[in-house]
Amino acid sequence: MRAFVFPGQGAQVIGMGRDLAEAYPAAREVFAEVDAALGEDLSDLIWNGDIDTLTLTQNAQPALMATSIAALRALEAEGFGIGDAAFVAGHSLGEYSALCAAGALSLADTARLLRLRGQAMQEAVPVGVGAMAAILGLDFAAVEDLAREAAQGEVCQAANDNDPAQVVVSGHKGAVERAAALAKERGAKRALMLPVSAPFHSALMQPAAAVMAEALAAVEIAAPAVPLVANVRASAVTDPAEIRQLLVEQVTGSVRWRESVGYLADAGVTEFWEIGAGKALSGMIKRIAKEAVVKNVGLPADIAALKG
Repeated sequence: MRAFVFPGQGAQVIGMGRDLAEAYPAAREVFAEVDAALGEDLSDLIWNGDIDTLTLTQNAQPALMATSIAALRALEAEGFGIGDAAFVAGHSLGEYSALCAAGALSLADTARLLRLRGQAMQEAVPVGVGAMAAILGLDFAAVEDLAREAAQGEVCQAANDNDPAQVVVSGHKGAVERAAALAKERGAKRALMLPVSAPFHSALMQPAAAVMAEALAAVEIAAPAVPLVANVRASAVTDPAEIRQLLVEQVTGSVRWRESVGYLADAGVTEFWEIGAGKALSGMIKRIAKEAVVKNVGLPADIAALKG
């Protein structure tokens, strides 16, 4: 059994998706449709721009989604498709890519939602007020405990449960710095402040959640062709109303990636295809489901290898 999984922010690189667009007309059409939906030449930024501009949340989110869906369209051109997956899942913004891939959201709506999501997340907290840190070598329960202790009246949450030895904390900058220091005292291998522009997946994102609730209420969401394993629940959902609500909760809620991959493995998934830019999810998956086969689908050569 196979799952298609879709990467989140941090996977972006200049030039991603260009080879797919050159090799597959269907992939090229994805970038053209996203450009049209946003009313700007995002594909030029992706392929020829500078990484600092691409990394701005409002650009990175639709850009990574476009690259993932372009890779899926290239797969379809070679005879693979969503019907080859039993489930879809995505890491944070990748959940939108997964829903688009499964036909729950149109490509144009997904692009516009992610542009708005990026803007709303950036505007929710003034630059410098929030922060995130990756804690390596402690499990989720241990990081939850130290985040609560570090809060001291501020916001500090375990935001991303990525794999058994990597948990990200998010919240007020001072609280996150205290959490990083506590983690080192408690045996973490490393505690790294992350180069992000906002404290994603924390209660400080509540203004962005309100923006997304309004935007999602106005968008048509269909039942996905295959179940989505949702970030905040780490279990499968297909009901459009439920998906809409979970996408709102996801803005402030934890990304339960470790549990999501565990759920998929328990459901019988033995093969994960990471569709889009980079290989960040592949490393996490191998640390969670050690027996799983993980394949990357981001370049024409990757698709050629799948054809065998």
